[in-house]
Amino acid sequence: MTDLTTKNPRIKHGWLRVILFGLGFIIVTLLISIPVAIGLFFSHLDQLRADPTHAISTLLQGSHLWEMVLLEFAVSLITVWLFRTYIDRKSITSLGLQLSGFTQESIIGFFTGPALMGLLALLLMITGRLQWVDIIFDPSTLFISLGMVVLIAFSEELVFRGYVLSNLLDSFSNKWVALLLSALAFAIFHFSGPDLTPLAFANLFLAGILLGVNYIYTRNLWFSFFLHLSWNFFLGPILGSHVSGLNMPTLLVTEIKGDWLVTGGDFGIEGSVINTALSLIAILVLALAFERKYNPAAARPTAA
Repeated sequence: MTDLTTKNPRIKHGWLRVILFGLGFIIVTLLISIPVAIGLFFSHLDQLRADPTHAISTLLQGSHLWEMVLLEFAVSLITVWLFRTYIDRKSITSLGLQLSGFTQESIIGFFTGPALMGLLALLLMITGRLQWVDIIFDPSTLFISLGMVVLIAFSEELVFRGYVLSNLLDSFSNKWVALLLSALAFAIFHFSGPDLTPLAFANLFLAGILLGVNYIYTRNLWFSFFLHLSWNFFLGPILGSHVSGLNMPTLLVTEIKGDWLVTGGDFGIEGSVINTALSLIAILVLALAFERKYNPAAARPTAA
């Protein structure tokens, strides 16, 4: 069996591999997702032709969300496997799927998501902008929602931290430049999401930085996967907010009122200016912690 780790990529520059990967992702989407989506949503065919972006956003808000999540997962997995195997000439596990040795980071990621979203919801509740008006406990629905957020988190982390950020780190000597570019790609990917505002777009960019801040030190995906998973699950199915504009079945039913800059409006509380502040603080704290852990010499003050 050929050892892929000993081979050089077919394309030398990592940034060029990322651009080609983006084009490949679009092609795979066209080859797989669009025909399947048209078959599934034939009744929306006229709407898809007239305004594809609005039609897709509408579908994501409706009963076909599960099918759309599966399509995203399939496209992500196929595209990453093709490019990692035949362009990078490395194994897909080399993107950072080794769990051994990264248990601590995984735990930190898992609890960071609920901590941030819980604090955000608490601040909105204290200021009178968020109220929980009902509880709908349906274990089967919560389990289905958990399955969706697992697939979303895994596919997006595999693409944006695993493939995109990994290859950008190969191209840029400054790891922060690579991280910022990958975060921008992550935010642009969500551009067609429902009810996206400029502030929500900025918060998605910050989320991309937060999700990648561990990867630039470890090149391991489990911190970002568990953070992404717990963030989405706690935000949507538990707290009752939209997740990046998507409406999922929820345990708590919320009522939001007040200025959309503070509440996030129809996009969900992720689009709040409070989330902007919390994300910036979290990025700073985690960046300092990981810098101290993985680059202690640089983090140590220079003696006078």
